[in-house]
Amino acid sequence: MTDRTRWIGLVIFIAICLGAAALGAIATTPEIDGWYRTIEKPSWNPPDWIFGPVWTMLFILMGVAAWLVWRPAGFAAASTPLTLFALQLALNIAWSWIFFGLHQPGWAFAEIVLLWLAIAATTAAFFRSSLVAGSMMLPYLAWVSFAAVLNFTIWRINS
Repeated sequence: MTDRTRWIGLVIFIAICLGAAALGAIATTPEIDGWYRTIEKPSWNPPDWIFGPVWTMLFILMGVAAWLVWRPAGFAAASTPLTLFALQLALNIAWSWIFFGLHQPGWAFAEIVLLWLAIAATTAAFFRSSLVAGSMMLPYLAWVSFAAVLNFTIWRINS
């Protein structure tokens, strides 16, 4: 694999992750000033403006982490961690559509538990491939842990 191919791979992995972010944003963005504003949230709910920058940074970190796993030997050698990565990315997109698109915090909580498990499995697999890649997934795991608690709390106070 040439150096040029490796760097193109980085751009592609980041683009895939930002594309996933965009797919989630299609469901999320219209609901921030709509449905989401009308539901009750706990006093510790972060301000709306924080979510965009945090998620953008997390998606970039995810893309770099996946690239670090892919880079040494390509897809064949990293098929398990990259398959887990693709699964958690799909679950991430699905959460936005369930919570914001369908207005279903209860179902979204069940889904975010699956997402958290997929992220944990991906992180563990990434650690086996690269200490740096696994470490880059930890902020994402922490943020989704927080998001799961927030999702649960919103579900409970609105049901």
